[in-house]
Amino acid sequence: MLACFVKSSLKKSVVPIFFVKKEDFSAWLGKQNIIIKNWLTTTGFRGELGQVRLIPNQQGQLAQVVCIISDSKDFWAAGALPLSLPEGLYRFELSASDYLSFAIGWGLGAYQFVRYKKPNRLPAQVVLPKEIDQQHIHNIVESIYLVRTLINVPTDDMGPSELAAAAAHLAKQYKAAFKQIVGKELLKQGLASIYTVGRASDDAPRLLDMRWGKKKHPKVTLVGKGVCFDTGGLDIKTAAGMQLMKKDMGGAAHVLGLARMIMEAKLPVCLHVLIPAVENSVGGNAYRPGDIITSHKGITIEVGNTDAEGRVVLADALSVAVNEKPDLLIDMATLTGAARVALGTELPAVFSNQDRVVEDLTAHANQLIDPIWRLPLFGLYRDSLNSSIADINNNSADGYAGAITAGLFLKEFVPNEIPWLHFDLMAWNLKARPGRPQGGEAMALRALFGYLAARFG
Repeated sequence: MLACFVKSSLKKSVVPIFFVKKEDFSAWLGKQNIIIKNWLTTTGFRGELGQVRLIPNQQGQLAQVVCIISDSKDFWAAGALPLSLPEGLYRFELSASDYLSFAIGWGLGAYQFVRYKKPNRLPAQVVLPKEIDQQHIHNIVESIYLVRTLINVPTDDMGPSELAAAAAHLAKQYKAAFKQIVGKELLKQGLASIYTVGRASDDAPRLLDMRWGKKKHPKVTLVGKGVCFDTGGLDIKTAAGMQLMKKDMGGAAHVLGLARMIMEAKLPVCLHVLIPAVENSVGGNAYRPGDIITSHKGITIEVGNTDAEGRVVLADALSVAVNEKPDLLIDMATLTGAARVALGTELPAVFSNQDRVVEDLTAHANQLIDPIWRLPLFGLYRDSLNSSIADINNNSADGYAGAITAGLFLKEFVPNEIPWLHFDLMAWNLKARPGRPQGGEAMALRALFGYLAARFG
């Protein structure tokens, strides 16, 4: 049981929290007793969106809390409460269906990254009634905690070998098979793209491989970009550009979080997780602009820019993934700044080669308020990746539509008949919002898990 939750069987004083829609505040206030009316009026509570007020009883003890929300789906409002309300026990005055989503918001708002700094306080606790799916709440919240923490840990403690250890630990927890191909063994396996990008680091490049589930079940394969730090290589980034590059393994963190959701819920799928884990470093043996890499698929890649390394390592991982002809292939990556220019930092871009898949996923994203936005694999832009000396260049010649050309690069390694979703995401909150503290963030995972559960569960 997470520290922010308690079971309903505990017999202690519990403070109710009333979530009131802004448009209903006047009507709600009219039904309250004179003490509550006077308290809210004299403390200047106007029922504005996001306002929270603690209401005492006649003895001066906390009696209830009122929180103004936009509508009944505004579960993120609960995320502002566990670290702002006084420590103690609370319950939501909500229906069972709304209680579940608001409890998830509460749990996500209780997250604190405490590996290097003691928490300022303990979170307030909310009661989970027996009639709601407590296992689902814990699964979603704990899996997102895993994603956030993996991203937040700096590279000195989360390089390729530590990321491998985290994946191995998760595999052991759920009795999944795990292996890794490390260093020059990658070359023997035809994985030169992964090896070349990561060879300049003291922490050897590797391909992480985790399998779980029964072979007779539908095959779901997850591929996550695991660039544990990205200097840009010889095309080195500026100091400001490197500031957040510990998060460049955010795609790997996402697929591990999604894998945890799947395994914890025991979805009937045959799960395969592949993570190319590297550090893109500067060194005498770093790969160079103009180099040619022969990928696992046999496609030759001209290095137009060493800072476009994510798509290069993903190329080999995707090539391995499609060999088993999965029923669904999903890759997740902090791939391009262009996607952030197009959609901002809080809206992940998704590309797909099959309309039905992305349309169904988008429906779940909208329902769960876990937004995504589809961008096109616009084939006319493929020419900008042409090379005069190799099959493809890893960098667009004109610099336009960078998220799309990155997607088109990856498309070269995925046959059209395999349903494929490619996510280009930020994996980071630049500022704190209710339920979403500043730092590493899981994006689109609730939508993806909802879609997978509906399709395969």
